[in-house]
Amino acid sequence: MKKVIIRKTEEIENWRRNINSKINFIPTMGNLHNGHIKLISAAKNDNSNVNLVSIFVNPLQFDNKLDLVNYPRTIDNDIKISFTNGADAIFIPSAEDIYPPNNNIEFLKASIALSSNLCGLSRSGHFDGVCTVIYRLLDLIKPKNLYLGEKDWQQLLILKNLILTKKLNVSVKSIPTQRDFDGIPLSSRNVHLSKNERKLIRFFSNELLEAKKKFQQEKKISVKTIIKKLTAEKISIEYLEHLHPNTLQKARTEDNISLLAGAIRCGETRLIDHVFLMKRRPIIAIDGPAGSGKSTVTKLIAKKLKLLYLDTGAMYRALSWLLIKEKIDYKTEKKLQNILKNVSIVFKSNENSHQDVFINNYCVTEEIRSQEISSIVSKISSIKEVRKFLVEEQRKIGKSGDLVAEGRDIGTTVFPNAELKIFLTASIDERAKRRKSDKQSKDSQEIDFNTLKELIKKRDYEDSNREISPLIKANDAIEIITDGYSINEVVDKIIDLYNDKIPKETQIK
Repeated sequence: MKKVIIRKTEEIENWRRNINSKINFIPTMGNLHNGHIKLISAAKNDNSNVNLVSIFVNPLQFDNKLDLVNYPRTIDNDIKISFTNGADAIFIPSAEDIYPPNNNIEFLKASIALSSNLCGLSRSGHFDGVCTVIYRLLDLIKPKNLYLGEKDWQQLLILKNLILTKKLNVSVKSIPTQRDFDGIPLSSRNVHLSKNERKLIRFFSNELLEAKKKFQQEKKISVKTIIKKLTAEKISIEYLEHLHPNTLQKARTEDNISLLAGAIRCGETRLIDHVFLMKRRPIIAIDGPAGSGKSTVTKLIAKKLKLLYLDTGAMYRALSWLLIKEKIDYKTEKKLQNILKNVSIVFKSNENSHQDVFINNYCVTEEIRSQEISSIVSKISSIKEVRKFLVEEQRKIGKSGDLVAEGRDIGTTVFPNAELKIFLTASIDERAKRRKSDKQSKDSQEIDFNTLKELIKKRDYEDSNREISPLIKANDAIEIITDGYSINEVVDKIIDLYNDKIPKETQIK
């Protein structure tokens, strides 16, 4: 594809019509650095879409006019960097093109909830200007994907909110904060720093990074202590806050992931930085009725996101298999408690990269999928001792996070603090069709379709009405009805939800 530079807004529509491709859009204000290069490269490597970089110093987001005048402009070098690293086109409009005086441009207001603290306290109108220019550019370019850095986390949240409230068909793709050799976040404004000012920002950033390391060990943080250290170095602190990463409200004790964000002033230059604090790595909890596609979807998500796959349903099936095989009277509480003391359930990857289930060192991967097990597992899983035992085992496995688990009470009982909860379901007819086509379930293939539907209804009733940990959708779970969608479409949707909710920085292994 011929690389092009577009300078007029009226040329965008003609260019878009001729490319016959979806667009990845990377908005910048120029003076490109390695952080921008990472964004452009990420867009190039993600898919086969056309990559468009914009270079526009937006006057609306400068509350200080002198800052606008002094903003570094390196257009020739920016063009070279963009094309070298994967841009197919560069859009370099003038202020008159973006904000024509005789045109009714919609000037937007940023979300009050997200813009009323942190940078919003001292930069009046800044985020309104950011929302206005991005909305204008999105309207002109109509991209499929918008690539943004996590360096300005507050701005990223505000733009996600803009896209949601305006119901724009744009996916936001983010990359972690990119840091220079000395640990400070890359910024176009770093060129203004003197040697001493850079030393101060380095001290500030290193304190945040040290706080992150300390939090991983101690699971607690003292913002006052950090402020005291910064003040001792005569660093001018604008703010330093410990917040919930998605609402920007004060962090709560129960938050697994939180945000430590700050801004300081070095001479005339204002710089921001942040780190994410984690008690454990993220968890995805997927609940839903039998036949909704949970196992298939969860396995693929685990593979794509490189997470541990925890098949809790297989644990209940394996235990049911053992009780039947050993002819154990599971209705007798004492006998059941004694047998549970000596039960070991583990998962191992086999030579086909699939997961085998072992109970007391015996592989039961195929045996537990029989109709005999399916017909009894709901009753066994409703026994208090059984649920208590297996929930404790599941929580042990998930103690450090970094997993995706599926079952019927994952988001409500096992991992109520999971970062992403999904309730996966489908119609009775759809689920019966899937069971009939499931080659692993030979019994289901032999059962009459209408009989299979009745069995699924019966299983749903038992799961939803059991006294202990019934099948219900968690209050904060996102329901996905899979009728009419392919497995890959469902997987991609859940991964998009995960990436939207979980900062990229916390996904780095």
